[in-house]
Amino acid sequence: MFINNDVILPDTDPALRKKCEPVKLPLSKEDKDLLMDMMQYIRNSHDPVLKEKYNLRGAVGLAAPQIGVLKQMIAVGIPYDDDETLEFALVNPKIISNSMQHSYLKMGESCLSVPVDHDGYVKRYARITVKGYDALQDKEITVRLSGYEAIVLQHEIDHLSGILYYDHINKNNPLTPIPNALIIE
Repeated sequence: MFINNDVILPDTDPALRKKCEPVKLPLSKEDKDLLMDMMQYIRNSHDPVLKEKYNLRGAVGLAAPQIGVLKQMIAVGIPYDDDETLEFALVNPKIISNSMQHSYLKMGESCLSVPVDHDGYVKRYARITVKGYDALQDKEITVRLSGYEAIVLQHEIDHLSGILYYDHINKNNPLTPIPNALIIE
C-alpha cells in the first residue's frame, strides 16, 4: 500500500478512537508489507525531495489506525544529526514499566492525523520500557527509552488505544508547566 497524506485519516475519523486488535505472530505477508510501507513513509518524509514528490509531512512515527487499519502496529524513525536514525517497526508494543517522573515537549506535540495543532503541554513519562516484536530485527525486543524517544513511542502507542495527544493536554490551562517534569527542548 502506498502511503501519503491522502491516505492518512484526520482526527475526526471515528477509526482513530477505536482500540486496535493484537497482531498474530509470525507476521503474515500482508501485515509485514503494510508495516514496511509505514516505515517507508517515515523514511521518505525525512528526504525533502521525496517529501514534496509524494505529498508527505515530516514524521517520526505512524500508527496503523492512522491509515484505517485497526491493528497494533507502529513505525518509528527518529533521525539524528549524525545521519543515524533510531528505527522500530513494532507489532503489539506494550509499555511494561515507566518512571514516576514526567516529561513534555516545550514546543508541544503534533500528529499526522491532526491537521490543526493543539497548543499545550502533553504529560508523558520521562522514561519507559517497551516490549514488542520488531519486524526490522525479526524478533521480540525490550527497549528502554528516555526523553524525546520515550515521548514518540508513547504518542504512537496511544494511537493503538484510540488516544490522541491532545487528550492529555490540560483543558483549562494548556500551557501551565507540569510540576517536576523534564522539559524536552
